[in-house]
Amino acid sequence: MHKTSSRLLALLSLLQTHRDWSGDDLAGRLGITSRTVRRDIDRLRELDYPITTVKGPAGGYRLEAGTRLPPLLFDDDQAIALVVALQTAAAGTTVAEDASRALATLRQVMPPRLRHRVDLVRITAVEAPAAGDTAPVDAQVLMDLSRAVHAHEELRFDYVPGSGPPVDEVRRVQPHHLVAWRHRWYLVAWDLHREDWRTFRVDRIRLRTPTGPRFVPRELPGGDVSTFVVGRFRGTDGSTSDWPCRGEVILNLPAADVAPFTQDGTVEELGPHRCRLTLGSWSWTGLAAAIGRFDTAIEVIGPPQLATAFSDLATRYADAARGPRQMP
Repeated sequence: MHKTSSRLLALLSLLQTHRDWSGDDLAGRLGITSRTVRRDIDRLRELDYPITTVKGPAGGYRLEAGTRLPPLLFDDDQAIALVVALQTAAAGTTVAEDASRALATLRQVMPPRLRHRVDLVRITAVEAPAAGDTAPVDAQVLMDLSRAVHAHEELRFDYVPGSGPPVDEVRRVQPHHLVAWRHRWYLVAWDLHREDWRTFRVDRIRLRTPTGPRFVPRELPGGDVSTFVVGRFRGTDGSTSDWPCRGEVILNLPAADVAPFTQDGTVEELGPHRCRLTLGSWSWTGLAAAIGRFDTAIEVIGPPQLATAFSDLATRYADAARGPRQMP
């Protein structure tokens, strides 16, 4: 029985590769006869897997989309990957409870040997603290946005600002991508009123219905959604994911003490207590302030804008150290 179940799992895995398989090819891959292939196909059909027969000289089989969800079969690696995904799923959305229930259902039907392995996987997804204006994203909103992105349909929505008075304006956009970035969901869209790309936080979107006409998708600056989103959050136009300001300094600290606090910066060891740090930021002042966190002497290698930023900060800090000015 175990051998038959393993063979059915292997057969289903091959059919899930989204291609047509001849009976002879399946028999060769599984090391069984064509007659056994036909018998196993019938067993999968009895389990409600929609497997159709492909006509042709050699014949074949194809796994189609069905009308109901059949029993799901996973090999060990797939099951463990699914457990990891479910444990880290949907931070900041309303589907987190559904993910937990799905994980409990999956664990219940696992064989004891596999259940023991997945019970060793303990992952806690910690949502990044926000400024207090973040609301969980409704799963239905994510589905509606995803459908509009896939169908290339214009959207109309009210956008609730993070601070200040509400804006009485209906946004009209062409949605292109739905993105998860640092525990928040964003919609990347072409704003028809501003004639420019915009990134909208999904928890602030209040959709209006119905959707608008279909549109022809545009090419993002940089040609890649990851490059665009990272670049926008770093203060560029999205055509590059690099920081707009990048500088180089030498610190009188061991490289091992500096590296954990530089995120995507690079640290080169120059000696036991000396290293070269290359770091980026959205502005020269921001870069100087970030480097100033290290409690040591700083030697600026370049560029000149970084040295100027340090000078400006020094003046500002000196004024702050003198305390409030006396009014005449």
